[in-house]
Amino acid sequence: MLSWLKKISSACLGPVRMCARTRKDEDGSDNGHGGGVADDLLWSRDLGRHAAGEFSFAVAQANEALEDHSQVETGAAATFVGVYDGHGGAEAARFISDHLFAHLIRLAQENGTISEDVVRSAFSATEEGFLTLVRRTHFIKPLIAAVGSCCLVGVIWRGTLYVANLGDSRAVIGCLGRFNKIVAEPLTRDHNASMEEVRQELISRHPDDSQIVVLKHGVWRIKGIIQVSRTIGDAYLKRREFALDPSITRFHLSEPLRRPVLTAEPSICTRSLRPQDKFIIFATDGLWEQLTNQQAVEIVHSNPRRGIAKRLVRAALKQAARKREMRYDDLKKVEKGVRRFFHDDITVVVVYIDHGLLQQRDASVPELSVRGFVDSVGPSRFSGVTAIS
Repeated sequence: MLSWLKKISSACLGPVRMCARTRKDEDGSDNGHGGGVADDLLWSRDLGRHAAGEFSFAVAQANEALEDHSQVETGAAATFVGVYDGHGGAEAARFISDHLFAHLIRLAQENGTISEDVVRSAFSATEEGFLTLVRRTHFIKPLIAAVGSCCLVGVIWRGTLYVANLGDSRAVIGCLGRFNKIVAEPLTRDHNASMEEVRQELISRHPDDSQIVVLKHGVWRIKGIIQVSRTIGDAYLKRREFALDPSITRFHLSEPLRRPVLTAEPSICTRSLRPQDKFIIFATDGLWEQLTNQQAVEIVHSNPRRGIAKRLVRAALKQAARKREMRYDDLKKVEKGVRRFFHDDITVVVVYIDHGLLQQRDASVPELSVRGFVDSVGPSRFSGVTAIS
């Protein structure tokens, strides 16, 4: 019964890796046939296969150093998607990319199944692993205690979708409703202090702290510092042993930390996939700052699959340019670092669900044979795809 889990586990310990570069943006058109200015900060994979359909992903860089990481792991009967939006540096997002999936497989093997508890435990193990790394290194690199990452994960197994989330990345499923109209249904809730329910949750947990949420320059922030309330990392906001030098004003706390103000407890959604469920969009907040859930699913529904993630990213970039009353072609010429004044790093993974394939996979034995390959995106390993088939 556990043979498929053992096979995945062995693959994680020593997969065969064949590297293939994803395509850098070559022109400014949506159809790949020219007609615009190339964006040197946009990379994509137009279309790939997963266990129950196809997927597409794209990344647009804004920061001087890209802090997003992402991965797609797919096998004969299961698919894993991870989108990690780092802040303060890329170390936490990179660590999650390197460890969370391995923890998930180990725990699935130990428990004989994939479940909400397994996913939750994989998050916990990843958090503890990163805090251990911080403990080992913060004396020589103190600011690693201020590095963290949002973490959005999706797992499709035996016709069930598990989605777990920390922070304000978002998963949205596109469903066919009445009259074949596509409807956006969010699968996650944002853990961001801009939301009243998150502020109330923080206040209820910290009734003796009048500064737990502070409106600063028109933006609600936890302790006046950070917007997201759930992350991997951000050790100085979770444990007193990682307190930073008060002279580092950007991360200065007005008083010593009495108890953790952030948590790594994910929100988890479980959904039995239905024939009306057509695709899932996993994306960092850089996309959702520019597009509504409904706008995003309508773009996916009304356009060809090939290059769809890139199309979503371009739609977001066009909106960012429009807000600054500039042309999209002019935005493409803005260099990394400076580009952050116009938009955030953006990572998008679109996963299509082909229900015929899904039923075939579910009807087969729950066993995974293993072969690994990794797609590195762009000039450095900021995003990857590993396939197990």
